Amino acid sequence: MLVSSTPTIEGKNIEIYHGVVTGSTVRARHLGTDILATLKNLIGGELKSYSILLTLAREEAMERMIANAEALNANAVLNFRFQTSTIAAGASEVIAYGTAVTLVD
Repeated sequence: MLVSSTPTIEGKNIEIYHGVVTGSTVRARHLGTDILATLKNLIGGELKSYSILLTLAREEAMERMIANAEALNANAVLNFRFQTSTIAAGASEVIAYGTAVTLVD
């Protein structure tokens, strides 16, 4: 599955627009992680446990979006984006979205 943040792909034509596809996941922080992150805030630096959590969430959201596009028989997702929002204290949603299309040469 070709996934691109651009609206077109050079040398390819859009044969079919299948519509918007999405994939999302909601992740919650771990109490132990929060305690360590609070201590890290005192001295500064990257909060690696949060970086890992967000990386895994983005990967899962993107995989779900691709599965949504495949179910529509698309071969590409254009105008791909990520968005993050807070669902509740300590829980965030990561959503991947774009336009599912069928590209031809």
